[in-house]
Amino acid sequence: MNTFVQAAEGNGKEKGSFKAISSDPLFIFLALVSVAYHLSSIFSLEYHRDELLYFALANHPAAGYNSVPPLIGWVAWLMQELFGQSLFAVRISPSMSSGVMVLLAASIAREMGGSRYASFLAAFGLMIATFFMRSFFLFMPVFLEIFIWTIIFYLIIRYLNTRNDRLLLWIGICAGLALLTKYLGALFIAAIVTSVTFSGHRYILRKRSLWGGALLALIVFLPNLLWQVFNGFPVFGHMDELYRTQLVHMDIPLFLSEQLMMPAVSSVFLAAGILFLLFSKKTAPYRLAGHAALLVIFSLMLLKGKSYYTLGVFPFIIASGALALSFILRKLWLKMAFPVLLFILLLPIIPMGIPVYDREGLVEYFNVLENKYGIDLGRRFEDGSIHSLPQDYADMLGWEEMTALAARAWELVEDKDAAFIFGENYGQAAAISVIGRK
Repeated sequence: MNTFVQAAEGNGKEKGSFKAISSDPLFIFLALVSVAYHLSSIFSLEYHRDELLYFALANHPAAGYNSVPPLIGWVAWLMQELFGQSLFAVRISPSMSSGVMVLLAASIAREMGGSRYASFLAAFGLMIATFFMRSFFLFMPVFLEIFIWTIIFYLIIRYLNTRNDRLLLWIGICAGLALLTKYLGALFIAAIVTSVTFSGHRYILRKRSLWGGALLALIVFLPNLLWQVFNGFPVFGHMDELYRTQLVHMDIPLFLSEQLMMPAVSSVFLAAGILFLLFSKKTAPYRLAGHAALLVIFSLMLLKGKSYYTLGVFPFIIASGALALSFILRKLWLKMAFPVLLFILLLPIIPMGIPVYDREGLVEYFNVLENKYGIDLGRRFEDGSIHSLPQDYADMLGWEEMTALAARAWELVEDKDAAFIFGENYGQAAAISVIGRK
């Protein structure tokens, strides 16, 4: 362990890159561990209701859909073509992306001037975050959003270090992909532009490469923009329904408390990162990125957004917190003890992030939490009600059974050309469309 910590220390003044991190055996190992633990539980439960929806979209590739931008449907189509419609096909892309995320978090810490130990803390802090476990376990737009936003943060920090104008073009391309993932990307882009405008880096706004990047973002996003125009902007109707049925239940105290609940053990990195980005002279060159991240959180709080809408900025803040903690944990025993302590604290709450048990085991786990400790954490549904399982887990039950029943009923229909199967919600319809193809 002594040797490990000394090796992880590295040169604190040396700024590396994603290439350097991704060729380092330590971080390759951590990335593989992340992929492995995400894949290890993919068969504990069934398809998630939303996963069925996105794989149903893959049956009809388009430039847009009523409820989401098209990128998730395109990725689902690719996974379907490569691996079919099994649970493995659904879960492989978020699981593999989790490994790249580990490398990105470590790279951000390195780019901001951190040592190898700081990069290790950034990777470790992300891996043990409950939101990271859940987001990169399920095939939903949120994993793509976190992935793309983190790439943008890395490119911004890299640009501030190198002043390489080509990076502005890549930022533009990623911004376009962010908009194709979730329209929340528009808020993120606005936060970045606002932060640049009111920083000492406003000269960037005059650079031709920035406007070239903006043009590339528009080109990438254009197919969906045109689809919205030709279909009467259904996004506004969807947003109105979302607000009336779900966002109306959000309030500021709940929103703020869940910002700390979502990382759980890693909230120490989140808190340290926020303070470090706001007040430390060491982060002064990167302050605009910190302001952009915090502006996203503040805006969503005022707009009554869902708590998880902020997750796209969390890996960057966690990496910043890891850098801050690496300056505090100077003694060898602290460097050794800190990650061990966090891992011990993580063990009892792993089922909150990833379903390591089957259905019965999860019900028993959450019953113990409530009856013995009075904790109903994670079991509040979007309508404000509390149930026996968290909503994500409850939405991963019963689809195979329901589809089998529908299949048996369908076999009894004599004139199938004169009949159809009606699903009263998108989960039922998507289950028939995806599982029914078996």
